[in-house]
Amino acid sequence: MKDVIEKFLRYIAIDTQSSETSGEHPSTGKQRDLGRLLRDELVAMGAADVVWDEEHNYVYAAVPATVEADEVLGFISHMDTSPETSGTDVQPKFTEHYDGGDIILGPAVRGSKDKPLVLSPSVYPELSDYVGQTIITTDGATLLGADDKAGVAEIMTMAEVLLEDLKSPEPKYRHGRIAIGFTPDEEIGEGTEFFDLKQFGADVAYTVDGGALGELEYETFNAAAATVTVKGVTVHPGEAKGKMVNAAAIAAQFQCALPADQVPEKTEGREGFYYLCEMEGGTESATLQYIVRDHDRDLFEEKKERLLTLAADLNDRYGDGVVTVELKDQYYNMREKIEPDYLYLVDRAAAAMEALGITPRIQPIRGGTDGAMLSFKGLPCPNLCAGGHNFHGRYEYVPVESMERIVELLLHIACE
Repeated sequence: MKDVIEKFLRYIAIDTQSSETSGEHPSTGKQRDLGRLLRDELVAMGAADVVWDEEHNYVYAAVPATVEADEVLGFISHMDTSPETSGTDVQPKFTEHYDGGDIILGPAVRGSKDKPLVLSPSVYPELSDYVGQTIITTDGATLLGADDKAGVAEIMTMAEVLLEDLKSPEPKYRHGRIAIGFTPDEEIGEGTEFFDLKQFGADVAYTVDGGALGELEYETFNAAAATVTVKGVTVHPGEAKGKMVNAAAIAAQFQCALPADQVPEKTEGREGFYYLCEMEGGTESATLQYIVRDHDRDLFEEKKERLLTLAADLNDRYGDGVVTVELKDQYYNMREKIEPDYLYLVDRAAAAMEALGITPRIQPIRGGTDGAMLSFKGLPCPNLCAGGHNFHGRYEYVPVESMERIVELLLHIACE
């Protein structure tokens, strides 16, 4: 399965960082560089029905069946990387035979004399699970891109194995038609905006977009984005009494009025949160950008209502229209769609893990996947592990052995 690492390194060399502000689809044109490459590789492998939607940067393909099956199974990963940390000129570092100690990365700015970043088990205790293995990190200046290029490489390797097997007079793998899909802009919640379900052609699917080996998820957050805008009035501070409306100060009051314990750094499991992603402004105007998350739909609705109520309270104090809240739902908990009729997909994946000696860890995702949106569009889509840790930042890493085992897992799930 060494091919999976070769593919991974090839894919992370391409900068596919998405953008929350461009308004384009895909949000960054450079994502097409990977879409084009995947299209070319799938054609070279001999995949069926290869289509690259160049305009929106979706890639579709299929592995032909060797046996008749009741349903077409699909596998999906996303090509973009997070806007939060640079994905330009990723320089991977290999730590072979990891000894359980600190891994020295490098300074956050290449060439600087700053103290290098350290990936330490004292901060990231799950590192201890990989003693003796080979761990891929960055040099500290960028994210790695295992989210989700590890998933892309694993699906591509699975496809290559099965397509090569099809060339044999007597293929050893028994499987129905397998659909393959790669999406842009998952990291900004727009990965399924132009996803063509008919072109994809699957009845059910898995996203390969999770974390550590063994993770298996069919619950996501309910998710919304909120933009809070505060309009102030600027007056010389020497004569401001009764006249000035300080937008920055009101924005600070808005933030401080939210529950201090309902933030990402103080929550876990199924606990929801308000995440202040960005805050900027001055006396005349200020803006706060939030994401709102909760697994429970009722609590999710209460969180959104709290934002609106808080704005109304501040407007009562400072004047009508001083504070406005724009809310946009992003996705919902896919458990609503998986649990009634499609838990067999979860059972199927768990059984495949157990057959390979992998301990399944069925848990809620503290995030979202393309699968959440696709499940609500009619394509039930639980989420499988891709192997990485510490996504979206400079401390991201992935064990080589996890990626190789996940290729085996995909093959086991896909085949009888």
